[in-house]
Amino acid sequence: MRLQNGWCKMKILILSDSHSALSFMRKAVEKLRPDAVVHLGDYYDDGRVIAKEYPGIPVYQVPGNCDRYRCPPGVPEILVESICGVRLFMTHGHRHGVKIELGGLIRDAEECRAQAALFGHTHIPYCAQTSSGMWVLNPGSCGYTPYGAVIETDGKNILACYHFQQADLEEKA
Repeated sequence: MRLQNGWCKMKILILSDSHSALSFMRKAVEKLRPDAVVHLGDYYDDGRVIAKEYPGIPVYQVPGNCDRYRCPPGVPEILVESICGVRLFMTHGHRHGVKIELGGLIRDAEECRAQAALFGHTHIPYCAQTSSGMWVLNPGSCGYTPYGAVIETDGKNILACYHFQQADLEEKA
């Protein structure tokens, strides 16, 4: 979709804590047709399967606390990348203590000049902006609830962040 400023609108699919819920992940990719996928751990192998099955879509992933033996040694627990024109700080969150508070995560992401801090681990969907305008997003667990999230960009700025559930991916009669 072309925007008034000439940029194209892009979608980043954010998934976490999949715990082998590949059917939900596949359905999300097929229905939402993202320009990129981010998998925030807890079953790292699931992100690798999606990358293999959808080779035209870049997949970015970090390991979670359940991935000690599921990913190659030395895989970074934090990624800071520009995806669809926006700078993202990506981590599972267990090393930042996100089940207790988000201060450390926000501080680290702001130091990296990220436009959004993405994390999982809690299985609880969360989306808010800090006073500086940075988005803080947890997609929830795509393995248990299941939930996911989308970030829409114009190639430079984040236009929207939102969550979706299984029912949102179903065909309406």
